[in-house]
Amino acid sequence: MVIGSAIGVVYAKHRSRTLFVELQGLQAERDALNIEWGQLQLEQSTWATHGRIEDLARSRLGMVIPAPEQVVIVRP
Repeated sequence: MVIGSAIGVVYAKHRSRTLFVELQGLQAERDALNIEWGQLQLEQSTWATHGRIEDLARSRLGMVIPAPEQVVIVRP
């Protein structure tokens, strides 16, 4: 019975260490993904700035700001 108990303790300790190593790996992966997510959010906010959108509208689409006499205000 003592030998069986000792083997059980050894197995439990080995399993515990194996699971701890797996946990550490998953936490490192989570941290890397969180960093990547933050970088992607920063990149998205950079690409979506008003100045950049206006520059693209002017250069690619040929859009211009209308003159004041071209602006029509529609009231309900």
